[in-house]
Amino acid sequence: MRFTDVQNVQNFAFSVENFGSRKISQSLVLLRLAISLLEDAFRHTRQISQTQVGAWLLSQFQQ
Repeated sequence: MRFTDVQNVQNFAFSVENFGSRKISQSLVLLRLAISLLEDAFRHTRQISQTQVGAWLLSQFQQ
């Protein structure tokens, strides 16, 4: 489960398990995807075009 605070460019990602939840810093579906990388991508959308953000994000995936 993920919530995004667009105004402050923050993601809140949670795993729901064992009748509770916990905050996570990496995706449980897309292995090795850091939630902070998504926040960086959202921040970039305020400065550069979505096409450039997409290219930047792809370059981050290749590292």
